[in-house]
Amino acid sequence: MQDLDVADLKEISELIYAKYNYDFRNYAMSSFKRRVVRILEKNKLSVPNLLKKLDETPRFVDEFVGELTVNVTEMFRDPRFWKAMREEVLPSIRRQHRQFRIWHAGCSSGEEVLAMCILLKEIGMLDDVSITATDLDEAMLEVAQSHRYPMKNMELNARNYSQAGGTEQLGQYFRQHNGEAVFDASLLAGVEYKRHDLVVDNIFDTFHLVLCRNVMIYFNESLQNSVLKKFYQSLLLNGFLSIGSKESLLWCEDAKFFAAVNSNEKIYQKIRV
Repeated sequence: MQDLDVADLKEISELIYAKYNYDFRNYAMSSFKRRVVRILEKNKLSVPNLLKKLDETPRFVDEFVGELTVNVTEMFRDPRFWKAMREEVLPSIRRQHRQFRIWHAGCSSGEEVLAMCILLKEIGMLDDVSITATDLDEAMLEVAQSHRYPMKNMELNARNYSQAGGTEQLGQYFRQHNGEAVFDASLLAGVEYKRHDLVVDNIFDTFHLVLCRNVMIYFNESLQNSVLKKFYQSLLLNGFLSIGSKESLLWCEDAKFFAAVNSNEKIYQKIRV
């Protein structure tokens, strides 16, 4: 395993930012280092050679960013969270609003977006929602828009779906084709996919619900504060924010503007302007 020091990581992140406007300068150091080491080993590169390749080969930068931002995800991950969405959060939104907007920030390959659409369909709210799904990695956005996933993943997804309170069989929402589960495109009719960088891009709309689960865990304290401020500004009063099970708002500067709706599942509500 190659050994990287802070100076190496800083040089890499500064080059990426200066030349391509990808800002990894405030990512959690341990996570950033681990992923850069994996890229070096996978491509059999030294640090000087990596810097040269990043500087001279823009196409490699896409691969590099994809490796840095890769997230393992699944449909209805953490079923108790989705049960809380079904029984607490979405009914609360319905009581206040006929039409509503959801932002999936850092949507990765789209399984969470698809899970939300299935849930909304089952509780009769799918026709009333506008969903924006964003990610830094355009390759992941292409996967999400294809709504195609390996059939080998469906056993776990179906088990999660059942534990999350699903009222049907997950299999009714997709067809099998060449070893893939191809989901019904009509589920995603109200979804807009767009590239958005939580670090450097500005807010672009207001929402009743923002989901950003297992993303901020890769950011340092300063960047987490910055991103939470963007979520605060993007949420309507009484709007909901959900984060990952290993993440917390407790120490963040803007935590005082949120109240915990479900502490176990890390669901919060904006209570102050």
